[in-house]
Amino acid sequence: MSNQAAKPGTTGERHLAVLEGVLERITYANDETGYTVARVDTGRGGGDLLTVVGALLGAQAGESLRMEGRWGSHPQYGKQFTVENYTTLLPATIQGIRRYLGSGLVKGIGPVFADRITQHFGLDTLQIIEDEPKRLIEVPGLGPKRTKKIAEAWEEQKAIKEVMLFLQTVEVSTSIAVRIYKKYGDASISVVKNQPYRLASDVWGIGFLTADKIAQSVGIPHDSPERVKAGLQYALSQATDQGNCYLPEERLIADAVKLLQVDTGLVIECLAELALPDEESGDPGVVREKVPGPDGSPDPVTAVYLVPFHRAELSLAAQLRRLLRTDADRMPGFHDVAWDKAWGWLGRRTGVELAPEQEAAVRLALTKKVAVLTGGPGCGKSFTVRSIVELARAKKAKVVLAAPTGRAAKRLAELTGAEASTVHRLLELKPGGDAAYDKDRPLDADLVVVDEASMLDLLLANKLVKAVPPGAHILFVGDVDQLPSVGAGEVLRDLLADGGPIPAVRLTRVFRQAQQSGVVTNAHRINAGQHPVTDGMKDFFLFVEDDTEEAGRLTVDVAARRIPAKFGLDPRRDVQVLAPMHRGPAGAGNLNGLLQQAITPGRPDIPEKRFGGRVFRVGDKVTQIRNNYEKGENGVFNGTVGVVTSLDPVDQRLTVLTDEDEEVPYEFDELDELSHAYAVTIHRSQGSEYPAVVIPVTTSAWTMLQRNLLYTAVTRAKRLVVLVGSRKAIGQAVRTVSAGRRCTALDFRLSGP
Repeated sequence: MSNQAAKPGTTGERHLAVLEGVLERITYANDETGYTVARVDTGRGGGDLLTVVGALLGAQAGESLRMEGRWGSHPQYGKQFTVENYTTLLPATIQGIRRYLGSGLVKGIGPVFADRITQHFGLDTLQIIEDEPKRLIEVPGLGPKRTKKIAEAWEEQKAIKEVMLFLQTVEVSTSIAVRIYKKYGDASISVVKNQPYRLASDVWGIGFLTADKIAQSVGIPHDSPERVKAGLQYALSQATDQGNCYLPEERLIADAVKLLQVDTGLVIECLAELALPDEESGDPGVVREKVPGPDGSPDPVTAVYLVPFHRAELSLAAQLRRLLRTDADRMPGFHDVAWDKAWGWLGRRTGVELAPEQEAAVRLALTKKVAVLTGGPGCGKSFTVRSIVELARAKKAKVVLAAPTGRAAKRLAELTGAEASTVHRLLELKPGGDAAYDKDRPLDADLVVVDEASMLDLLLANKLVKAVPPGAHILFVGDVDQLPSVGAGEVLRDLLADGGPIPAVRLTRVFRQAQQSGVVTNAHRINAGQHPVTDGMKDFFLFVEDDTEEAGRLTVDVAARRIPAKFGLDPRRDVQVLAPMHRGPAGAGNLNGLLQQAITPGRPDIPEKRFGGRVFRVGDKVTQIRNNYEKGENGVFNGTVGVVTSLDPVDQRLTVLTDEDEEVPYEFDELDELSHAYAVTIHRSQGSEYPAVVIPVTTSAWTMLQRNLLYTAVTRAKRLVVLVGSRKAIGQAVRTVSAGRRCTALDFRLSGP
């Protein structure tokens, strides 16, 4: 691990000052750019620490560094050293070695074992770990298992340092270097040198722009066809991240020309090549197909799809048509039911009579193989679902209940008194995303009910419908006026398309009991384009604050102090801040920092781990920010929320108890998959329900303020909504109908032969 320059020499290097010291702590690190602010002990005594700043990529607390850079002064923080490049030095004193090993640098060695190892081997400690790691077993308390673990961690650390050394020129962050090494192992440097664009598709966290930077540094030409093809696929993947299943060809070409800064002709040529079958796999890179234009325009467009989205759209449409048309029926008893008697039996069982449109929805679900139930809050969707399940079970039908999120599944189980699970867990998704249940091994179900179906994206809906056996019924339940899914597609909206083959009932009547709720009343007002009413409401409040920064601070005060004091709610478990966007003073990112300080402040007795610009503590509310099929029993998915229950600095791992009551371990180098969740964006809150929500609505989020965004946020609340912000911003949200449909062709395919 010694003598590894972290950055090649810069011009005029001979004029640089040299500083040696031990990195005591990192006070700030931007994981994107590598910019770091750290405190260094130069060994001059007196306990004084010096501030150093710069791209200290990969440097860890406890390491001895030889830094080259320039002295300067900061108006607020005083004298500091700006690092331009650095070398890792192995410590030369017993005390230095003990601190180095005990710093958490090597997994499996904490301060206790660092002390024992250095006591036993003295100044030879690091040489023993490097050359004769089996001798560690001589140290009291170090068995063969831990000895092996330490040796492996040491080797991995060395290998990661080598990858990072190679990547320094392109300023790739520590966590990305770790991911590259974990993906490719000893082949890491070879892949980075020879196939840099593979990184964009293989390694989470590396987009095309980072891969492009690496490619340029290893000499791949600006107009290389390899670069242009990778850029086209990146533009399409960006489009799917924004919810589109495809892009019209002309728009894709224009996006790629702008991104790549190359000639249009070259982009057109490379797109044509991408659409041809690959020599090795036989699959094309993209699929082109004529489909009707988005927003119902009469002129067809040439749609360009990434292959998985094209396959999923074709498959989902075909599977739904298969279910609709099959003669088999796993619930034949409902074709000749005496419905008047059924309603009477149900009324006696539940103590409530169904409204006519609810009766229509129940009949539809029990007699049609595919059906949709939609409607806003307070219109009786939940009771209708309960009635469907009661009648199906009375006829001994096997009912399977699922929802896209853990919270929604829990709510569905409470509502029906039957077991419900997330779609991922129901299908038993495996690493790589394949499901244990599919067309060849279908679910054992007569009726499948999927709640919060507005959250179903194309890929997940396809996996689910594939697993429904012929003759079984599937009912999609959701509010089509909410935001569409985070993933690509608008499945619920496409299922409800005018003139389509899927039968549906929309519940519109708000029940009298629900009319007394300010949350329900205002949700419907917002959905109708009317300003919410806040005067005289016991469960819907507005705190007017036009200044965005003040609105952010007030939001934190309301969520962490005022609501818990007035309503007796737990600020971590029961109160959720929902922000229109991530950035800005009233954005989820900034609010998370402020809420963490208010709800889970740092204390000497609470272990914590700094990662990038964030600090994780036991008790923190966190959310997973990517689909990871390798984690947990059946994967952990984007939007899963949990609480940090333990944090081990020696084994470099923290554990999260998720909403699905599963304990999921995270290695410290995986913490870029977690974000704090005291505040989340409204998009990320879909499918969840909270006792109380606090929504900052400020003019700084102007471009995001749309009716379905505010409507979705308000409908997340069970008991209480507090808006914080300006009347002008709320008016903008209420007035603005979201622009256009996503680029999908599922509705067109459903109507096909």
